[in-house]
Amino acid sequence: MALLLAAGLPPQRVAATPVAATTYRPLYHHIVPDRWMNDPQRPIYLGGQFHYYYLYNDDYPATSRTAWRRATSTDLVRFTERGIAVPKDTTPNGSIWSGSPVVDTSNTAGFGAGAVVALATQGDAANNGAQAQFLWYSTDGGATFRSYSTAPVIANPGRVDFRDPKIIWDADRNRWVTVLAENDQLSFYTSTNLKNWQRAGRWGMSGIGALECPDLFKMTADDGTVKWVIAASANGKSSGQPNTYAYWTGSFTGTGFQQDAPQQWLDYGWDWYGAVTWENPTNPVGSRYGIGWMNNWDYPANTPTWTNDGFNGTNSIVREIKLKRQSTGGYSLVSQPVTGLSDIVAGTTILGSVQVDGTVPLSYTGEAYELTTDVSWSRLNNVGIQLRKSPDGTRHADAGVYGDYAYLNRGNTNQPDPTNRYLESRSPFDSAQKKVRLRILVDRTSIELFIDDGKYVHSSEVFGTSGDNGIALYADGGAATFADLTIRSLADINAQPVPSGAVLNSFDNTPTDRSRTQSKQSSAPTRRVGSVDSQDAVSPR
Repeated sequence: MALLLAAGLPPQRVAATPVAATTYRPLYHHIVPDRWMNDPQRPIYLGGQFHYYYLYNDDYPATSRTAWRRATSTDLVRFTERGIAVPKDTTPNGSIWSGSPVVDTSNTAGFGAGAVVALATQGDAANNGAQAQFLWYSTDGGATFRSYSTAPVIANPGRVDFRDPKIIWDADRNRWVTVLAENDQLSFYTSTNLKNWQRAGRWGMSGIGALECPDLFKMTADDGTVKWVIAASANGKSSGQPNTYAYWTGSFTGTGFQQDAPQQWLDYGWDWYGAVTWENPTNPVGSRYGIGWMNNWDYPANTPTWTNDGFNGTNSIVREIKLKRQSTGGYSLVSQPVTGLSDIVAGTTILGSVQVDGTVPLSYTGEAYELTTDVSWSRLNNVGIQLRKSPDGTRHADAGVYGDYAYLNRGNTNQPDPTNRYLESRSPFDSAQKKVRLRILVDRTSIELFIDDGKYVHSSEVFGTSGDNGIALYADGGAATFADLTIRSLADINAQPVPSGAVLNSFDNTPTDRSRTQSKQSSAPTRRVGSVDSQDAVSPR
C-alpha cells in the first residue's frame, strides 16, 4: 500500500497544458480500463487462469479510496477485466489497501476446500483508523469476497506503519506465515487457520526508506542451490539507489531472516513500484512471475493518459524470474518478459548486423515493439540506441552503456518528473566485457530495458509525442557492431473507446531540449551520442 493512500490524501494533480496526441493508451501493457490503478496484488492460479487483483479507485481524482479489482489471464499478456472483487466502503473500515490472497486447498480456515482467503490492510475504525489486517474470503473462485469480521485478525501493535500482508504456506513448519511492512522493518506472523495469528519475529533493513509491499519465497537456483528471498518495495533515492523492489537472499528461520548477501534490486528504473511475484504453476520452485506498477509516488498524477484517455494506471509487462548463480559466487534474480509476448507479434523486421561509428538511423518506425540486439566493440566511450526519436532529432530516449554502467535516459523526451531529478537510471556494468545484449520493450507510455538476459532491468515511464517513432543506433569514441538486430512489432490488445466522464487533469509534455540538463546525481562528463545534425541532443549528465 502506497504511503499517499495510507495518509488518506488524494494523488497530487499537476496542472499544465493539454497534449495534442489523440491517445496515449498503451498497446500491449495491462492498464486500468478507467480512473485509477496502483499497487498490484499477488495473483493466484485457479481453474486454469491467473486471477490478478489490483487497487482500483472509481472515484479518482475526487478521493483516494480503493477497492480490489480483478482481471484474469491465461498467458499473462492478455487480461480480461472482471470487475470489483473486494469492495470498498462496505464496512466501517472503508478502503481496501494492499494484501494478498491464497487458495485454501485444505480448508484450514473453514470456508470450504478451495476457498480463496485474503488478508488486506484497512484502517481500523475502532482504533482511530490505525492500519490493521482484515480477513476477506471468497467461495466463488475469487470473483467476489465477503468480510469475515469488522475487527482485525491482526491488530495494530502500536505502529504508525503496519501494512501490506503477504501470506505464504510454510511447508517446512506446516503453517501459514504472513510478512508485514513496519516502516524500516518487516515482521512475521504465523497461523494454522488464517484467522488467529501470533507474532513470531522481525527483520530490519534501514537506509532505504519505509518498506512496503513485502515478499517472501523459496527458490531453487540454476545450480540446484535452494535459497530464501525476502523483498520489499523501497526508496533508495537519497543514496543514489533505485526506488523499486529491493531483495536479499538467505534463510528463513521461521521467526526471522538471515541474509547471506548484500541488498540487490530487481529493477533499476524509476517506475517499477509495489511489485509482486508469484509461483509459476508449471515450475513452482524454479521460476516465478513478477509485475510492477509503472508509476512513482513523486509524480503519480503527471500522466497524459488521464487527460487524453480517462485512465491513470499502467503495469509493467509480466516477467519470468529465476535465481542464478553469478560468476562472483553470489546469487541474483534475473528476469525476462513472459514467453506469451511472442503470441501478439504483428510483424518481424530482421536488420542483421549493423556497423556504427557515430549515429545510424533505422528505417523502421513504431511506437509498440520489442528490439533485441547483441552489441560488441573494442574501444569506445558510449554506445546505445535512441528510441521514440522525433523527426527533427531533438527528442528521444537513450538506452545503452557508458563506461562501468548501463543506463536508460529519458531526459530528452516527455517524461513525468517535474523536478528533472529522475532522468537517467543506472545499473552496474563490467566495462572489460566489451559486449552487451539488449532487449528493449517500447510502448506508448513506457520503456523497459533488459540487459544481458535480464541480469539488470530498467523500467521507466516515457511519453513520446505522437509521431516520435524513430530509432537510431549510436557509438561514440569508437565503432560498435549491432548484431542480430531484430524488431518485433506488437499488436494492439488494449484498443477500446475512451471511457465517459469528466477529465480533470492535464499533462505537461511541452517539448524540452534537455541536452544541457544535468541529472542530480551525475558527475560524469557529457557524452555525445553522435550525429550528423548538430542539434541532436546528448544524454543528460
